Amino acid sequence: MNNSDTVKKRIIFVDDDIDILHGLKRMLRNKRNEWKMAFAKSGQEALDILRKEKYEVIVSDMMMPGMDGAQLLTQVMGNWPGMVRIVLSGHSKQDMIYKSLSAAHQYLSKPCDQKILLSTLEKAFYLRSFLANESLQQVVGRLASLPSLPALIIDLTNELKSPNSSLSKVEYIISKDACMTAKILQLVNSPFFGIYPQITNLSQAVTLLGIDKIRALVTSVPVFSELKQKKIGQITIEDQWNHSSAVSIVCREIVNMELDNPKLNDSAFILGILHDIGKVVLLSNFPEKYQMAIALAEKKKMSLTEAEREIFEATHAEVGGYLLGLWGLPDSIIEGVFYHHCPSKSAEREFGLITAVHVANSLVAEEIPAYKTGELSPIDYSHIEKIGKTDRISVWKKKCHTISNWFGGL
Repeated sequence: MNNSDTVKKRIIFVDDDIDILHGLKRMLRNKRNEWKMAFAKSGQEALDILRKEKYEVIVSDMMMPGMDGAQLLTQVMGNWPGMVRIVLSGHSKQDMIYKSLSAAHQYLSKPCDQKILLSTLEKAFYLRSFLANESLQQVVGRLASLPSLPALIIDLTNELKSPNSSLSKVEYIISKDACMTAKILQLVNSPFFGIYPQITNLSQAVTLLGIDKIRALVTSVPVFSELKQKKIGQITIEDQWNHSSAVSIVCREIVNMELDNPKLNDSAFILGILHDIGKVVLLSNFPEKYQMAIALAEKKKMSLTEAEREIFEATHAEVGGYLLGLWGLPDSIIEGVFYHHCPSKSAEREFGLITAVHVANSLVAEEIPAYKTGELSPIDYSHIEKIGKTDRISVWKKKCHTISNWFGGL
């Protein structure tokens, strides 16, 4: 191997149509000094290449003879879980689309615009800097679904089976669960469903997918899974869900007070629901290690986020941002999740979603604590001062207090 290849970003394309592969080579010719690219004409050839060399991203067609794209990506997920898995395919049968949902992170449709392809691939490589811990990359990379509360899955299943099922009821159930919300947004932002991307409004997402598609996703694909672990130390998953629900409302209200933009209100609500999704990943996959983080936070009187850093070499914010990035959610949501404890490290220099979710998370934790472990993560007052909003903190606190009374103290 050429020494220069070791520092290049590495990607493999798989398609049984040689003309498609040649087209990809031409399209990406100007990236050859930055990326090491391999091109395979079948799933088996791709596996042979991967057994010899390490790659970071795989882009595969779906409809291929012998081993189809879903089968290939399933093997990649099992053997190289840290790889970003992207489907690039033309119109497929609906059952084939559903078959790929557990194995693929993102979906692109043929013909693919050059800018969209480049943007998707650049983002896939950039994501790896979000989460440096390779073992966590592998755990997050193999997640096909995230655990939801059993009661909510039952409620959703019953509603979808009802002859009088309604989109508003389906949306209400999904909005109570961060994991369901994340998966629905992943799917609705996929070109496979013929919908325009960058949707952060849950009502719009549910409406665009429709009852039939959501029913098929729930009944025929393991898109949602039941949570097995109910409590880690003092943290119950119900408490975590309640915290996220409160943050979503406070975040939306703060944005509504500061910005005259209804679309951002929707994004703020979704961001509040999803801001701690990385904690669900850590709690459900590493219960013993998370108990160690809880014990460390209490012993050293540090925040749980600081304890996560010591135990996992990463925080739940980084894990959550990485997961949502893999799933192709809008950048505003990814960055909000990633920086919700450290807004000053973001590129935000005026009031926006990152500041809103940061403040909402801190105020809710202080005003209506679902659980108390270690020290609370404080508001970054220096950041608030830099964006010129110090005088608004008391107003935000008053709004949070009003909402906390409405929640009944959770």
